[in-house]
Formats: sequence, structure tokens, C-alpha cells
Amino acid sequence: MNQPRLADADLAALVPEWLDWAETARRLGVTVAKVRTMIREHELAAAVPVPGAGQQVPADFIQDGLVVKGLPGLLTILHDGRYDDRECIAWLFTDDDLPGRPIDALRENRGSEAKRRAQAMAL
Repeated sequence: MNQPRLADADLAALVPEWLDWAETARRLGVTVAKVRTMIREHELAAAVPVPGAGQQVPADFIQDGLVVKGLPGLLTILHDGRYDDRECIAWLFTDDDLPGRPIDALRENRGSEAKRRAQAMAL
């Protein structure tokens, strides 16, 4: 029962690279307003990695100029289970039961198990 809470995770230590919203927009070929909408609609997630940094998006959420396949659906599942963006990011970048981190599974097009585990967590 002493399992660390996702909300308490050190995101700066878990996520190797962060992008501000302007750089996220540039890499996706959209406007900053579109990035804001994508975050609001759970196509992307953003958090403040360190105090004073402002909200940023993990760079691993973007691959080949697109949002990583399966990420929006997985974020929706987690949000439906009442997880916030910070907790979603912490879970995606934590090496737990999967072989590797859930974000790696999504990036390697083997996200089925990650989605199944997210559904179980959201219940």
C-alpha cells in the first residue's frame, strides 16, 4: 500500500525531453492554438516538469511530425478514469509491468497491452 502515487512522480527525471507549446506546434505543423486544443481534447498531454517552467509536452509524444499512434485513445481512457495530465505522463514514462515504458510500446506500434493496462487502471 506504500506504492508511490503517480501525481507525486518527478516528471523532470522520468521524461528525457520536453517541448514548449511553440516547439510542439512547429514539430506538428500546427498553430499554438491547435496545440492548446489538442491538450484540452486529450490528443496530447502537458504538465509543468519543474517549478516555473510552464506547461510543456513530452517530446516522445511526437514521432515523424505526428502525434504518436494510439496516444490520444490511451489518454482518453486514462482521463475517463479520472487521471490528470500529470498522472498520465508519469504512467506513460514509468517502466512497470510492460517490457519497457508504455510510451515506448506506443512508439513501436505495440500499444495494445499498454491500452489494456490503462483500461484496467481506469476502472
